[in-house]
Amino acid sequence: MRDPRLEQLARNLVGYSLNVQPGERVLIEMIGSEREIVKCLVQEVHARGGHPYVELTDYAITAAVLRSATPEFLEHWADMHLSRMKDMDCYVAVRAGENVSELSDVPEDKMKLYKKIYSQKVHMEQRIKHTRWVVLRYPNASMAQLAGMSTEKFENFYFDVCNLDYAKMSDAMTPLQELMNRTDRVRIVGPGETDISFSIKGIGSVKCCGRRNIPDGELYTAPVRDSVNGVIAYNTVSENSGVTFENVVFRFENGKIVEATANDTARLNKILDTDEGARYIGEFSLGFNPHILYPMKDTLFDEKIDGSLHFTPGQAYEQADNGNRSAVHWDLVLIQRPEFGGGEIYFDDRLIRKDGRFVIPELEGLNPENLK
Repeated sequence: MRDPRLEQLARNLVGYSLNVQPGERVLIEMIGSEREIVKCLVQEVHARGGHPYVELTDYAITAAVLRSATPEFLEHWADMHLSRMKDMDCYVAVRAGENVSELSDVPEDKMKLYKKIYSQKVHMEQRIKHTRWVVLRYPNASMAQLAGMSTEKFENFYFDVCNLDYAKMSDAMTPLQELMNRTDRVRIVGPGETDISFSIKGIGSVKCCGRRNIPDGELYTAPVRDSVNGVIAYNTVSENSGVTFENVVFRFENGKIVEATANDTARLNKILDTDEGARYIGEFSLGFNPHILYPMKDTLFDEKIDGSLHFTPGQAYEQADNGNRSAVHWDLVLIQRPEFGGGEIYFDDRLIRKDGRFVIPELEGLNPENLK
């Protein structure tokens, strides 16, 4: 018997997140071996009069392709998939790989080319800008291990998070969006080295309330490109191309990362040297999903952690654009709840969040007890 929570998730994705209309083309991409969620999505797209197109892939196969990929091949591969993406109205990706490190032994130069050519053309320039899209993980034993849970406990956690009332969350975000849109100076303070300031004046902001990523629960903008000064020390681990980074610290001067250290400082700096834009910040976001409390080395979950923020080297989103362009977009997370060391966020010298909790009346609707 099919899990009714899975059917609810498919209805939410197709009806709320994508809002599929009759006659629209929907590309469903499954990365991994799960099939039931794909069948549910196909049925929901059909029920709304849409046309589902399905692609099944595996990161182990992708890794095998990339190890010998040439720039000419990647250009052709990207153009082929770009042509297909241009034919789509909607896109949903379900990522359920059994090994999060499957791409870790692909040579760095090949991964850099893949991101610069394929990801940039197909996803950053076409899919993100010209389709209605949503991306999600899917619960399996690998994800449960990352989260330090049994498979059953993780599945329960997953459906609590992913079937949250995102329309209610959207309403609660409105006061924060209005405040962010009229703010000039932001300052972030935390234990140790973290003390960073920048401007967000005139950039605008975007609600993330179940329309693009599942799980969701963030509101993002971007710093004025050259305005960032100070130091930020991230306190969550992060996966990039199958490699785990810890204790990442950036020092900024006039917007640029001029010093970067981590457990693998050399590899970190290679990523930041992908192109000029990789050393500038393309996104600043506050996270507040009430069910996500601890990192699990999965960006889609970690960037939504209650009481967190992420400060992202690389490409800016068109909807909140500071002009930064890069093949990199790396969401690195700082959690500010007391058990992670605490911290403060100031908008125009006014304290708006302390130790992960919003402290001004108009924003209290985003504290966890008001969102569950």
